Amino acid sequence: MGLTEWAYSLSESMLAEPLPRRWAHSLGVAKRARSLSPILGRDAELLEAAAVLHDVGYSPSIATTGFHPLDGARFLRDQEGADERVVRLVAHHSCALLEAEERGLRRDLESEFELERPELVDALIVSDMTTTPDGDHTTPAARLEEIVQRYGPDTIVGRFIQRAAPEIYAAAERVETRMALASDAQPM
Repeated sequence: MGLTEWAYSLSESMLAEPLPRRWAHSLGVAKRARSLSPILGRDAELLEAAAVLHDVGYSPSIATTGFHPLDGARFLRDQEGADERVVRLVAHHSCALLEAEERGLRRDLESEFELERPELVDALIVSDMTTTPDGDHTTPAARLEEIVQRYGPDTIVGRFIQRAAPEIYAAAERVETRMALASDAQPM
């Protein structure tokens, strides 16, 4: 079984039944990641696998800390023996260090999981932050607004996402620039 096939199967088994909306979101994030393949080269499959798995830590069967990037990464590492790079991307997806800080878990996240290459981190941020909870495409601004509205501006998630907004916008700009350059490099 290939990496993406395994990732889709595992994510579906963890999310589809208990959290169907989270599963729909994960599928949309993976689709968005696939659309970035022109700038990912040989890491396209890796990013798609991480994208479909990025929210697996929400699964009630493995949620222990209540912080899904950490719970998901630990599960993938300890129970599944997943590819180390996929695990690192799941652990650090969408500015997770900032949320970990809000939750008092930053040291745990930093000490257990190294950051992946910045280009891949950016691509996963963009994939997640341009996908609605139902799996549809959106803009980073609309996604950030939706998150703040859903959780509330003074909650852990609300505070974290507002702090993360400048980095999310910067990642989107970097990815858009790379995609434009890749498009310009394609022969006509």
